[in-house]
Amino acid sequence: MGSPIDDLRSAVNAAAAELGDGATATPTLERPKKAGFGDYSTNAAMLLAPALKAPPREIAERLGEALRERLGARVERVEVAGPGFLNVFLADGWYTAAVAHILAAGDEWGGGRAQARERVLVEFVSANPTGPMHVGHARNAAYGDALARMLAFEGHAVEREFYVNDFGSQVQRFGESIQARARGEAVPEGGYRGAYVEEIAAAIPDAATGDVDVVARRAVELMVERMRESLHAFGVDIEHWFSERSLHERGLVEHAYERLAEMGTSYRSEGALWLRTSRFGDDKDRVVERSTGEHTYFSSDIAYHQEKRERGFDRLIDVWGADHHGYVVRTKAAFAALGGDPDKLELLIMQFVHLVEHGGRASMSKRAGEFVTLDELVAEIGVDAARWFLLARSHDTTIELDLDVARDQSPDKNPVHYVRYAHARIASIMREAGADRVEEALRWAADPAELELHPSERELVRRLLTFPAETTEAADRRAPHRIATYALELARTFAAFYRDCHVLKAETEELKSFRIALCSATQGTLFRSLGLLGVSAPDAM
Repeated sequence: MGSPIDDLRSAVNAAAAELGDGATATPTLERPKKAGFGDYSTNAAMLLAPALKAPPREIAERLGEALRERLGARVERVEVAGPGFLNVFLADGWYTAAVAHILAAGDEWGGGRAQARERVLVEFVSANPTGPMHVGHARNAAYGDALARMLAFEGHAVEREFYVNDFGSQVQRFGESIQARARGEAVPEGGYRGAYVEEIAAAIPDAATGDVDVVARRAVELMVERMRESLHAFGVDIEHWFSERSLHERGLVEHAYERLAEMGTSYRSEGALWLRTSRFGDDKDRVVERSTGEHTYFSSDIAYHQEKRERGFDRLIDVWGADHHGYVVRTKAAFAALGGDPDKLELLIMQFVHLVEHGGRASMSKRAGEFVTLDELVAEIGVDAARWFLLARSHDTTIELDLDVARDQSPDKNPVHYVRYAHARIASIMREAGADRVEEALRWAADPAELELHPSERELVRRLLTFPAETTEAADRRAPHRIATYALELARTFAAFYRDCHVLKAETEELKSFRIALCSATQGTLFRSLGLLGVSAPDAM
Protein backbone atom coordinates (compact mmCIF):
# COMPACT_ATOMS: atom_id res chain seq x y z
CA MET A 1 0.00 0.00 0.00
CA GLY A 2 1.53 3.27 -1.12
CA SER A 3 1.81 6.04 1.47
CA PRO A 4 0.80 9.70 0.96
CA ILE A 5 4.50 10.47 0.59
CA ASP A 6 4.75 7.83 -2.14
CA ASP A 7 1.79 9.44 -3.92
CA LEU A 8 3.34 12.90 -3.60
CA ARG A 9 6.64 11.62 -4.95
CA SER A 10 4.83 9.96 -7.85
CA ALA A 11 3.13 13.26 -8.67
CA VAL A 12 6.49 15.07 -8.69
CA ASN A 13 8.07 12.36 -10.85
CA ALA A 14 5.13 12.39 -13.29
CA ALA A 15 5.19 16.19 -13.58
CA ALA A 16 8.95 16.13 -14.13
CA ALA A 17 8.69 13.36 -16.73
CA GLU A 18 5.96 15.25 -18.56
CA LEU A 19 8.00 18.44 -18.56
CA GLY A 20 11.30 16.72 -19.27
CA ASP A 21 10.18 15.03 -22.47
CA GLY A 22 12.05 11.78 -21.89
CA ALA A 23 14.59 12.90 -19.31
CA THR A 24 15.29 9.98 -16.94
CA ALA A 25 16.79 11.64 -13.86
CA THR A 26 14.95 10.79 -10.64
CA PRO A 27 14.32 13.89 -8.51
CA THR A 28 14.49 13.95 -4.75
CA LEU A 29 11.61 14.79 -2.43
CA GLU A 30 12.82 15.88 0.99
CA ARG A 31 11.84 17.85 4.04
CA PRO A 32 13.54 21.27 3.91
CA LYS A 33 16.09 21.81 6.66
CA LYS A 34 14.74 25.28 7.47
CA ALA A 35 11.21 26.21 8.47
CA GLY A 36 9.34 28.34 5.98
CA PHE A 37 10.73 26.52 2.95
CA GLY A 38 7.65 24.41 2.44
CA ASP A 39 6.52 21.02 3.64
CA TYR A 40 8.58 19.23 1.01
CA SER A 41 11.16 20.30 -1.53
CA THR A 42 12.37 18.81 -4.82
CA ASN A 43 15.46 19.34 -6.99
CA ALA A 44 13.65 18.18 -10.14
CA ALA A 45 14.11 21.48 -12.00
CA MET A 46 17.89 21.43 -11.56
CA LEU A 47 18.05 17.87 -12.87
CA LEU A 48 15.95 18.79 -15.90
CA ALA A 49 17.88 21.97 -16.75
CA PRO A 50 20.69 20.35 -18.80
CA ALA A 51 18.25 18.38 -20.95
CA LEU A 52 15.85 21.29 -21.45
CA LYS A 53 18.64 23.84 -21.90
CA ALA A 54 16.86 26.40 -19.74
CA PRO A 55 17.57 28.07 -16.39
CA PRO A 56 16.56 25.87 -13.44
CA ARG A 57 14.40 28.57 -11.86
CA GLU A 58 12.40 28.94 -15.08
CA ILE A 59 11.91 25.17 -15.21
CA ALA A 60 10.89 25.18 -11.55
CA GLU A 61 8.11 27.68 -12.33
CA ARG A 62 6.80 25.44 -15.11
CA LEU A 63 7.14 22.37 -12.89
CA GLY A 64 5.17 24.13 -10.17
CA GLU A 65 2.30 24.76 -12.57
CA ALA A 66 2.28 21.12 -13.65
CA LEU A 67 2.34 19.96 -10.04
CA ARG A 68 -0.53 22.27 -9.07
CA GLU A 69 -2.62 20.77 -11.86
CA ARG A 70 -1.91 17.25 -10.63
CA LEU A 71 -2.43 17.89 -6.92
CA GLY A 72 -5.34 20.30 -7.15
CA ALA A 73 -6.74 21.27 -3.76
CA ARG A 74 -4.17 19.14 -1.96
CA VAL A 75 -1.49 21.80 -2.53
CA GLU A 76 -1.73 25.25 -1.01
CA ARG A 77 1.07 26.83 -3.04
CA VAL A 78 4.50 26.20 -4.55
CA GLU A 79 7.52 28.50 -4.44
CA VAL A 80 10.81 28.57 -6.31
CA ALA A 81 13.84 28.99 -4.06
CA GLY A 82 17.61 29.30 -4.43
CA PRO A 83 19.14 27.98 -7.64
CA GLY A 84 15.97 26.16 -8.64
CA PHE A 85 14.48 24.18 -5.77
CA LEU A 86 10.71 23.86 -5.83
CA ASN A 87 9.16 24.12 -2.36
CA VAL A 88 5.73 22.57 -1.96
CA PHE A 89 3.28 23.85 0.67
CA LEU A 90 0.51 21.30 1.20
CA ALA A 91 -3.04 22.15 2.17
CA ASP A 92 -4.49 21.08 5.51
CA GLY A 93 -6.81 18.78 3.56
CA TRP A 94 -3.76 16.80 2.47
CA TYR A 95 -2.83 16.27 6.13
CA THR A 96 -6.29 15.16 7.24
CA ALA A 97 -6.44 12.77 4.28
CA ALA A 98 -3.00 11.43 5.29
CA VAL A 99 -4.28 10.58 8.77
CA ALA A 100 -7.26 8.80 7.18
CA HIS A 101 -4.81 6.78 5.07
CA ILE A 102 -2.76 5.75 8.12
CA LEU A 103 -5.85 4.65 10.03
CA ALA A 104 -7.24 2.74 7.04
CA ALA A 105 -3.96 0.84 6.70
CA GLY A 106 -4.32 -0.42 10.28
CA ASP A 107 -1.74 -3.00 11.33
CA GLU A 108 -0.23 -2.94 7.84
CA TRP A 109 0.75 0.73 8.11
CA GLY A 110 4.42 1.06 7.25
CA GLY A 111 5.01 -2.60 6.40
CA GLY A 112 4.87 -5.00 3.47
CA ARG A 113 7.14 -2.82 1.34
CA ALA A 114 9.76 -5.40 0.32
CA GLN A 115 10.24 -5.22 -3.45
CA ALA A 116 11.42 -8.82 -3.73
CA ARG A 117 10.13 -11.07 -0.96
CA GLU A 118 12.55 -13.71 0.20
CA ARG A 119 12.67 -16.73 2.48
CA VAL A 120 15.27 -15.69 5.07
CA LEU A 121 17.05 -17.61 7.82
CA VAL A 122 18.48 -15.47 10.61
CA GLU A 123 20.95 -17.40 12.78
CA PHE A 124 21.94 -15.60 15.95
CA VAL A 125 23.13 -15.98 19.56
CA SER A 126 24.63 -19.46 18.93
CA ALA A 127 26.50 -19.31 22.24
CA ASN A 128 28.58 -22.27 23.33
CA PRO A 129 26.36 -24.42 25.61
CA THR A 130 29.06 -24.51 28.26
CA GLY A 131 27.78 -21.67 30.41
CA PRO A 132 24.93 -19.18 30.88
CA MET A 133 24.41 -16.43 28.35
CA HIS A 134 25.99 -13.11 29.30
CA VAL A 135 25.17 -9.54 28.25
CA GLY A 136 27.17 -9.89 25.04
CA HIS A 137 24.84 -12.71 24.03
CA ALA A 138 21.93 -10.52 25.16
CA ARG A 139 22.89 -7.87 22.60
CA ASN A 140 23.18 -10.53 19.93
CA ALA A 141 19.75 -11.91 20.92
CA ALA A 142 18.03 -8.53 20.94
CA TYR A 143 19.57 -7.61 17.60
CA GLY A 144 18.86 -10.88 15.80
CA ASP A 145 15.29 -10.98 17.02
CA ALA A 146 14.63 -7.32 16.10
CA LEU A 147 16.16 -7.90 12.67
CA ALA A 148 13.89 -10.90 12.13
CA ARG A 149 10.86 -8.84 13.21
CA MET A 150 11.76 -6.01 10.82
CA LEU A 151 12.30 -8.32 7.86
CA ALA A 152 9.00 -10.08 8.53
CA PHE A 153 7.25 -6.70 8.81
CA GLU A 154 8.62 -5.80 5.37
CA GLY A 155 7.03 -8.94 3.95
CA HIS A 156 9.78 -11.58 4.00
CA ALA A 157 9.25 -15.13 5.29
CA VAL A 158 11.66 -15.23 8.22
CA GLU A 159 12.85 -18.09 10.43
CA ARG A 160 15.17 -17.90 13.45
CA GLU A 161 17.92 -20.41 14.26
CA PHE A 162 20.34 -21.09 17.11
CA TYR A 163 23.48 -23.07 16.20
CA VAL A 164 24.40 -25.22 19.20
CA ASN A 165 28.17 -25.73 19.39
CA ASP A 166 27.89 -29.16 21.00
CA PHE A 167 30.86 -30.83 19.31
CA GLY A 168 34.56 -30.57 19.99
CA SER A 169 37.08 -30.11 22.76
CA GLN A 170 35.16 -27.41 24.65
CA VAL A 171 32.28 -29.84 25.24
CA GLN A 172 34.71 -32.51 26.43
CA ARG A 173 36.26 -30.03 28.89
CA PHE A 174 32.78 -29.06 30.06
CA GLY A 175 31.97 -32.69 30.77
CA GLU A 176 35.23 -33.11 32.65
CA SER A 177 34.49 -29.98 34.71
CA ILE A 178 31.00 -31.30 35.58
CA GLN A 179 32.41 -34.65 36.59
CA ALA A 180 35.15 -33.10 38.71
CA ARG A 181 32.63 -31.00 40.63
CA ALA A 182 30.36 -34.02 41.10
CA ARG A 183 33.32 -35.84 42.68
CA GLY A 184 34.23 -32.87 44.86
CA GLU A 185 37.49 -32.39 42.96
CA ALA A 186 39.10 -29.29 41.51
CA VAL A 187 38.18 -28.37 37.95
CA PRO A 188 40.87 -29.49 35.46
CA GLU A 189 43.15 -26.85 33.99
CA GLY A 190 41.34 -25.08 31.17
CA GLY A 191 37.98 -26.26 32.49
CA TYR A 192 34.85 -24.34 33.44
CA ARG A 193 34.19 -22.82 36.84
CA GLY A 194 31.29 -21.04 38.47
CA ALA A 195 28.25 -21.93 40.51
CA TYR A 196 26.36 -23.08 37.42
CA VAL A 197 28.84 -25.98 36.97
CA GLU A 198 27.97 -27.33 40.40
CA GLU A 199 24.26 -26.85 39.70
CA ILE A 200 24.48 -28.87 36.48
CA ALA A 201 26.55 -31.55 38.21
CA ALA A 202 23.87 -31.88 40.89
CA ALA A 203 21.16 -32.25 38.21
CA ILE A 204 22.87 -35.27 36.57
CA PRO A 205 22.38 -38.39 38.76
CA ASP A 206 25.49 -40.29 37.63
CA ALA A 207 27.71 -37.31 36.91
CA ALA A 208 30.48 -38.55 39.19
CA THR A 209 30.68 -42.09 37.84
CA GLY A 210 29.18 -42.01 34.35
CA ASP A 211 30.95 -41.92 31.03
CA VAL A 212 32.33 -38.40 30.58
CA ASP A 213 30.97 -38.12 27.03
CA VAL A 214 27.47 -39.06 28.23
CA VAL A 215 27.78 -36.59 31.09
CA ALA A 216 28.89 -33.88 28.67
CA ARG A 217 25.92 -34.51 26.36
CA ARG A 218 23.46 -34.38 29.24
CA ALA A 219 25.10 -31.22 30.57
CA VAL A 220 24.72 -29.60 27.15
CA GLU A 221 21.05 -30.58 27.03
CA LEU A 222 20.47 -28.94 30.41
CA MET A 223 22.32 -25.78 29.38
CA VAL A 224 20.28 -25.56 26.16
CA GLU A 225 17.09 -25.86 28.19
CA ARG A 226 18.28 -22.97 30.34
CA MET A 227 19.13 -20.96 27.24
CA ARG A 228 15.64 -21.51 25.82
CA GLU A 229 14.09 -20.33 29.07
CA SER A 230 16.34 -17.28 29.31
CA LEU A 231 15.68 -16.25 25.71
CA HIS A 232 11.93 -16.77 26.07
CA ALA A 233 11.91 -14.55 29.15
CA PHE A 234 13.81 -11.99 27.04
CA GLY A 235 11.11 -12.08 24.37
CA VAL A 236 13.08 -14.22 21.93
CA ASP A 237 11.62 -17.49 20.67
CA ILE A 238 13.76 -19.40 18.20
CA GLU A 239 12.16 -21.93 15.86
CA HIS A 240 15.22 -24.03 15.07
CA TRP A 241 17.98 -25.26 17.40
CA PHE A 242 20.59 -26.85 15.18
CA SER A 243 23.15 -29.23 16.65
CA GLU A 244 26.73 -29.07 15.39
CA ARG A 245 27.16 -32.68 16.51
CA SER A 246 24.40 -33.69 14.09
CA LEU A 247 26.55 -32.51 11.18
CA HIS A 248 29.02 -35.25 11.99
CA GLU A 249 26.56 -37.92 13.08
CA ARG A 250 24.40 -37.49 9.95
CA GLY A 251 27.37 -37.50 7.57
CA LEU A 252 26.78 -33.90 6.51
CA VAL A 253 30.46 -32.98 6.74
CA GLU A 254 31.36 -35.74 4.24
CA HIS A 255 28.40 -34.61 2.11
CA ALA A 256 29.88 -31.10 1.98
CA TYR A 257 33.27 -32.56 1.01
CA GLU A 258 31.57 -34.37 -1.86
CA ARG A 259 29.93 -31.14 -2.99
CA LEU A 260 33.30 -29.36 -2.99
CA ALA A 261 34.82 -32.17 -5.02
CA GLU A 262 31.98 -31.91 -7.55
CA MET A 263 32.60 -28.17 -7.83
CA GLY A 264 36.34 -28.76 -8.27
CA THR A 265 37.09 -26.43 -5.37
CA SER A 266 38.95 -28.85 -3.08
CA TYR A 267 42.17 -30.82 -3.39
CA ARG A 268 44.46 -33.17 -1.48
CA SER A 269 47.99 -32.17 -0.48
CA GLU A 270 50.30 -34.07 1.89
CA GLY A 271 47.35 -36.17 3.02
CA ALA A 272 45.20 -33.20 4.03
CA LEU A 273 42.05 -31.94 2.32
CA TRP A 274 42.23 -28.29 1.28
CA LEU A 275 39.60 -25.84 0.13
CA ARG A 276 40.49 -23.41 -2.66
CA THR A 277 39.23 -20.37 -0.77
CA SER A 278 41.96 -18.20 -2.36
CA ARG A 279 40.05 -18.56 -5.65
CA PHE A 280 37.13 -16.75 -4.02
CA GLY A 281 38.84 -13.84 -2.30
CA ASP A 282 40.51 -15.42 0.75
CA ASP A 283 44.20 -14.68 1.34
CA LYS A 284 45.09 -18.39 1.27
CA ASP A 285 43.58 -21.85 0.91
CA ARG A 286 42.24 -23.50 4.06
CA VAL A 287 42.59 -27.01 5.49
CA VAL A 288 39.24 -28.67 6.18
CA GLU A 289 40.51 -32.17 7.02
CA ARG A 290 43.92 -32.82 8.48
CA SER A 291 46.18 -35.65 7.29
CA THR A 292 45.12 -37.56 10.41
CA GLY A 293 41.52 -37.56 9.16
CA GLU A 294 40.48 -35.10 11.88
CA HIS A 295 38.05 -32.41 10.80
CA THR A 296 39.01 -28.80 11.39
CA TYR A 297 36.58 -26.38 13.02
CA PHE A 298 36.07 -24.82 9.59
CA SER A 299 34.65 -28.07 8.25
CA SER A 300 31.60 -27.74 10.50
CA ASP A 301 30.97 -24.22 9.22
CA ILE A 302 31.16 -25.41 5.62
CA ALA A 303 28.82 -28.34 6.20
CA TYR A 304 26.39 -26.16 8.16
CA HIS A 305 26.11 -23.56 5.42
CA GLN A 306 25.67 -26.24 2.78
CA GLU A 307 22.87 -27.73 4.88
CA LYS A 308 21.26 -24.28 5.09
CA ARG A 309 21.49 -23.89 1.31
CA GLU A 310 19.77 -27.23 0.77
CA ARG A 311 16.87 -26.15 2.96
CA GLY A 312 15.94 -23.70 0.24
CA PHE A 313 16.43 -20.29 1.84
CA ASP A 314 16.87 -17.33 -0.48
CA ARG A 315 19.03 -15.45 2.00
CA LEU A 316 21.13 -16.49 4.97
CA ILE A 317 21.98 -14.00 7.70
CA ASP A 318 24.48 -14.96 10.42
CA VAL A 319 24.83 -12.67 13.43
CA TRP A 320 28.27 -13.23 14.93
CA GLY A 321 30.25 -11.94 17.88
CA ALA A 322 33.13 -9.49 17.55
CA ASP A 323 35.72 -12.29 17.84
CA HIS A 324 34.52 -13.78 14.53
CA HIS A 325 35.60 -10.90 12.34
CA GLY A 326 38.51 -12.86 10.87
CA TYR A 327 36.18 -15.61 9.64
CA VAL A 328 34.06 -13.47 7.35
CA VAL A 329 36.14 -13.65 4.16
CA ARG A 330 36.92 -17.35 4.41
CA THR A 331 33.30 -18.27 5.19
CA LYS A 332 31.96 -16.33 2.22
CA ALA A 333 34.68 -17.89 0.08
CA ALA A 334 33.66 -21.37 1.24
CA PHE A 335 30.02 -20.55 0.48
CA ALA A 336 31.01 -19.56 -3.05
CA ALA A 337 33.14 -22.72 -3.36
CA LEU A 338 30.00 -24.75 -2.58
CA GLY A 339 28.22 -23.02 -5.46
CA GLY A 340 26.35 -20.44 -3.38
CA ASP A 341 25.96 -16.76 -4.17
CA PRO A 342 28.12 -14.98 -1.56
CA ASP A 343 25.88 -11.93 -1.81
CA LYS A 344 23.07 -14.09 -0.40
CA LEU A 345 25.12 -14.85 2.71
CA GLU A 346 25.34 -11.94 5.13
CA LEU A 347 27.75 -12.17 8.04
CA LEU A 348 26.99 -9.41 10.53
CA ILE A 349 29.52 -8.73 13.28
CA MET A 350 28.33 -7.49 16.65
CA GLN A 351 30.53 -5.32 18.83
CA PHE A 352 31.04 -5.51 22.56
CA VAL A 353 28.83 -4.41 25.44
CA HIS A 354 30.28 -2.82 28.55
CA LEU A 355 28.07 -2.54 31.61
CA VAL A 356 28.64 0.72 33.45
CA GLU A 357 27.57 1.39 37.01
CA HIS A 358 29.06 4.15 39.14
CA GLY A 359 31.89 4.31 36.59
CA GLY A 360 32.84 0.63 36.89
CA ARG A 361 32.59 -2.29 34.45
CA ALA A 362 31.52 -5.87 35.07
CA SER A 363 33.80 -8.74 33.99
CA MET A 364 32.38 -11.40 31.69
CA SER A 365 34.83 -14.30 31.76
CA LYS A 366 32.69 -17.41 31.31
CA ARG A 367 35.28 -19.96 32.41
CA ALA A 368 36.12 -18.13 35.61
CA GLY A 369 32.42 -17.80 36.38
CA GLU A 370 32.75 -14.01 36.69
CA PHE A 371 30.15 -12.57 34.33
CA VAL A 372 26.79 -10.83 34.26
CA THR A 373 24.23 -13.22 32.82
CA LEU A 374 21.29 -12.40 30.60
CA ASP A 375 18.97 -13.45 33.43
CA GLU A 376 20.73 -11.10 35.85
CA LEU A 377 20.54 -8.22 33.40
CA VAL A 378 16.80 -8.74 32.92
CA ALA A 379 16.24 -9.02 36.67
CA GLU A 380 18.18 -5.80 37.21
CA ILE A 381 16.67 -3.49 34.57
CA GLY A 382 13.79 -5.42 32.96
CA VAL A 383 13.24 -6.76 29.45
CA ASP A 384 12.10 -3.46 27.94
CA ALA A 385 15.04 -1.41 29.13
CA ALA A 386 17.52 -4.18 28.32
CA ARG A 387 16.29 -4.58 24.75
CA TRP A 388 16.05 -0.84 24.16
CA PHE A 389 19.56 0.00 25.37
CA LEU A 390 21.06 -2.97 23.52
CA LEU A 391 19.37 -1.88 20.29
CA ALA A 392 19.63 1.91 20.49
CA ARG A 393 23.10 1.97 18.92
CA SER A 394 24.33 0.44 15.67
CA HIS A 395 25.38 -3.20 16.03
CA ASP A 396 28.89 -2.43 14.74
CA THR A 397 29.50 0.09 17.54
CA THR A 398 30.71 -0.81 21.03
CA ILE A 399 28.16 0.33 23.60
CA GLU A 400 28.28 1.19 27.26
CA LEU A 401 25.03 0.26 28.95
CA ASP A 402 24.59 2.56 31.93
CA LEU A 403 22.69 0.54 34.52
CA ASP A 404 21.88 3.63 36.56
CA VAL A 405 20.02 5.16 33.61
CA ALA A 406 18.50 1.88 32.45
CA ARG A 407 16.93 1.04 35.80
CA ASP A 408 15.52 4.56 36.24
CA GLN A 409 11.73 4.42 35.79
CA SER A 410 11.38 8.16 35.06
CA PRO A 411 10.32 8.98 31.46
CA ASP A 412 12.30 12.22 31.73
CA LYS A 413 15.56 10.34 32.32
CA ASN A 414 15.06 7.02 30.56
CA PRO A 415 14.31 7.11 26.80
CA VAL A 416 12.57 3.73 26.65
CA HIS A 417 10.10 4.80 29.30
CA TYR A 418 9.67 8.16 27.57
CA VAL A 419 8.48 6.35 24.45
CA ARG A 420 6.37 3.85 26.38
CA TYR A 421 4.83 6.70 28.36
CA ALA A 422 3.76 8.42 25.14
CA HIS A 423 1.83 5.28 24.21
CA ALA A 424 0.32 5.06 27.69
CA ARG A 425 -0.67 8.75 27.63
CA ILE A 426 -2.58 8.26 24.37
CA ALA A 427 -4.30 5.20 25.83
CA SER A 428 -5.36 7.39 28.75
CA ILE A 429 -6.77 10.01 26.35
CA MET A 430 -8.76 7.30 24.59
CA ARG A 431 -10.15 5.98 27.87
CA GLU A 432 -11.17 9.48 28.94
CA ALA A 433 -12.83 10.15 25.56
CA GLY A 434 -14.79 6.91 25.79
CA ALA A 435 -15.15 4.13 23.24
CA ASP A 436 -18.21 5.68 21.56
CA ARG A 437 -16.53 9.06 21.07
CA VAL A 438 -13.37 7.44 19.73
CA GLU A 439 -15.41 5.39 17.26
CA GLU A 440 -17.25 8.53 16.17
CA ALA A 441 -13.93 10.33 15.67
CA LEU A 442 -12.52 7.52 13.53
CA ARG A 443 -15.65 7.51 11.37
CA TRP A 444 -15.31 11.27 10.93
CA ALA A 445 -11.62 10.95 10.05
CA ALA A 446 -12.42 8.53 7.22
CA ASP A 447 -14.13 11.40 5.37
CA PRO A 448 -12.96 14.56 7.14
CA ALA A 449 -14.28 18.07 6.72
CA GLU A 450 -11.96 21.01 6.05
CA LEU A 451 -10.01 22.18 9.08
CA GLU A 452 -7.36 24.73 9.89
CA LEU A 453 -4.53 22.84 11.54
CA HIS A 454 -1.95 23.92 14.09
CA PRO A 455 1.74 23.65 13.02
CA SER A 456 2.28 20.99 15.72
CA GLU A 457 -0.50 18.90 14.20
CA ARG A 458 1.06 19.11 10.77
CA GLU A 459 4.49 18.26 12.18
CA LEU A 460 3.11 15.18 13.92
CA VAL A 461 1.47 14.00 10.69
CA ARG A 462 4.72 14.52 8.81
CA ARG A 463 6.58 12.50 11.43
CA LEU A 464 4.05 9.67 11.14
CA LEU A 465 4.42 9.68 7.37
CA THR A 466 8.15 8.94 7.60
CA PHE A 467 7.46 5.60 9.31
CA PRO A 468 7.26 3.45 6.13
CA ALA A 469 10.55 4.81 4.79
CA GLU A 470 12.20 4.37 8.20
CA THR A 471 11.14 0.74 8.53
CA THR A 472 12.29 -0.05 5.00
CA GLU A 473 15.62 1.71 5.52
CA ALA A 474 16.14 0.00 8.87
CA ALA A 475 15.43 -3.43 7.39
CA ASP A 476 17.58 -2.86 4.30
CA ARG A 477 20.51 -1.57 6.36
CA ARG A 478 20.03 -4.24 9.06
CA ALA A 479 19.77 -1.35 11.51
CA PRO A 480 17.20 -1.74 14.33
CA HIS A 481 18.71 1.31 16.04
CA ARG A 482 17.00 3.46 13.40
CA ILE A 483 13.63 2.29 14.71
CA ALA A 484 14.62 3.21 18.26
CA THR A 485 15.64 6.67 17.06
CA TYR A 486 12.40 7.07 15.12
CA ALA A 487 10.26 5.98 18.07
CA LEU A 488 11.96 8.50 20.35
CA GLU A 489 11.52 11.30 17.79
CA LEU A 490 7.85 10.40 17.33
CA ALA A 491 7.27 10.45 21.09
CA ARG A 492 8.90 13.89 21.31
CA THR A 493 6.83 15.20 18.41
CA PHE A 494 3.69 13.90 20.07
CA ALA A 495 4.68 15.62 23.32
CA ALA A 496 4.93 18.95 21.45
CA PHE A 497 1.52 18.36 19.86
CA TYR A 498 0.00 17.48 23.23
CA ARG A 499 1.51 20.65 24.71
CA ASP A 500 0.18 22.90 21.96
CA CYS A 501 -3.17 21.30 21.07
CA HIS A 502 -6.02 20.42 23.41
CA VAL A 503 -7.43 17.06 22.38
CA LEU A 504 -10.56 16.51 24.44
CA LYS A 505 -11.11 20.25 24.98
CA ALA A 506 -10.66 21.23 21.33
CA GLU A 507 -12.46 24.35 20.08
CA THR A 508 -14.87 22.38 17.86
CA GLU A 509 -16.20 18.85 17.70
CA GLU A 510 -14.66 18.41 14.23
CA LEU A 511 -11.24 19.45 15.51
CA LYS A 512 -11.69 17.16 18.51
CA SER A 513 -12.47 14.27 16.17
CA PHE A 514 -9.38 14.97 14.11
CA ARG A 515 -7.13 15.14 17.14
CA ILE A 516 -8.52 11.90 18.57
CA ALA A 517 -7.91 10.29 15.18
CA LEU A 518 -4.39 11.73 15.07
CA CYS A 519 -3.76 10.34 18.55
CA SER A 520 -5.00 6.94 17.39
CA ALA A 521 -2.66 6.98 14.37
CA THR A 522 0.24 7.95 16.63
CA GLN A 523 -0.59 5.25 19.17
CA GLY A 524 -0.65 2.58 16.48
CA THR A 525 2.66 3.74 15.03
CA LEU A 526 4.31 3.81 18.46
CA PHE A 527 2.95 0.33 19.15
CA ARG A 528 4.40 -1.03 15.90
CA SER A 529 7.74 0.74 16.41
CA LEU A 530 8.17 -0.68 19.91
CA GLY A 531 6.97 -4.08 18.71
CA LEU A 532 9.73 -4.21 16.09
CA LEU A 533 12.22 -3.77 18.93
CA GLY A 534 10.50 -6.33 21.14
CA VAL A 535 9.62 -3.63 23.68
CA SER A 536 6.18 -3.55 25.30
CA ALA A 537 3.74 -0.69 24.74
CA PRO A 538 1.70 -0.30 27.95
CA ASP A 539 -1.73 1.28 28.24
CA ALA A 540 -0.89 2.68 31.66
CA MET A 541 2.28 3.56 33.55
